[in-house]
Amino acid sequence: MKVYSEISSNKLKTWLIMIFFVVFITTAIYVFSQAFGYGLSMVGFALILSGLMSLGSYFYSDKIVLSMSGAKEIKKEDNKDLYNTIQNLTIAAGVPLPKIYIIEDNSPNAFATGRNPEKAVIAVTTGLLTTLSKAELEGVISHELSHVKNFDTRLMAVVSILVGFIALISDFFMRSLWFGSGDNDNKNSSQGVFMLIGIAFAILSPIAAVLIQLAVSRKREFLADASGALLTRYPEGLASALEKIAAYPRPMKNANNATAHLFISNPFKDKEGKNPFVGLFNTHPPIAERIKILRSM
Repeated sequence: MKVYSEISSNKLKTWLIMIFFVVFITTAIYVFSQAFGYGLSMVGFALILSGLMSLGSYFYSDKIVLSMSGAKEIKKEDNKDLYNTIQNLTIAAGVPLPKIYIIEDNSPNAFATGRNPEKAVIAVTTGLLTTLSKAELEGVISHELSHVKNFDTRLMAVVSILVGFIALISDFFMRSLWFGSGDNDNKNSSQGVFMLIGIAFAILSPIAAVLIQLAVSRKREFLADASGALLTRYPEGLASALEKIAAYPRPMKNANNATAHLFISNPFKDKEGKNPFVGLFNTHPPIAERIKILRSM
C-alpha cells in the first residue's frame, strides 16, 4: 500500500474539509437569514463564525473529544504495562510517545486523537485492558499508532467537531420555525423560497455530515489495520483482539454519535449488524471483513 501517499492525502483532506465547512456553514446561515428576513447582514457573521469554528476544531478537538469520552490521563506509575507497551511500539513506529488516557468502561475499545504525532493521545478503556492478552493489546495499540502516523487523528478529530456543529445549526433553524421570523405578515415570495431552501438545508445537512464521516472513516480503518499489522508483524494479534471486542455485548456508557468514528470498533454495539439499512450508515467497516483481511495477510 502507498502509505506515504495516504498520509499526504489525509493532510490535504483536512484542509479541504475545513474549507468545505466554511463554505457550507456560510451558505446555510445565508439561506437561514434570508428565510427570516435578515438580509445579508448575517453573512459576514457566518463567515467569521465558521472560520473560528474550523480553527477551534483544528486546535482543540482532541480536548473536546477526551472530555466527551470521560478519559483521564495516566502516568507511567499508574499502569507500567500499558505505558511500556505503547512506548515500545512508538519506538518501532518512529513517532513520539503520545499522552495516555484511560476510560473507565467495561466495554473494550480504544481510540487515538490529536492534530499531529507531537500532540497525539491514545485512550483505552479499562475493559480493553482486562479482556485482551499482551499480543492482542499490542495489535490494538499498533492500529491506533498507525492512525497517528498516517495523520488520521487530525482528520477524524476535525470531522467529529464539524459534524456536531452542522447538526447544531440545523437543529437551531428547525426550532426557530416554531417561533417565526417576527414578521410573518410581510413575508415576500423570495423569503418563502428561502424558507423552503432553508428547511431542505436543515434536513439534509446532518445527512451530509454523516456521509463525510463515512467517506473518511472506513478507508482509514482498513489502512490502520494493515499498517498496524505491518508494525507488529503479527496480524493475528489484532484479528483476535477485534474478535473479542466484537463479542462484548454491551455498548460504551459514553457512546456518542459525534465521536463514534474515532474508536477502533463501533461503541454502539446494539447498532451493529442488526439492520442492513443502518449498516449503510455505519462509520466502521464490518469487523468480520476486517478480520478476514488481517488473517489473509
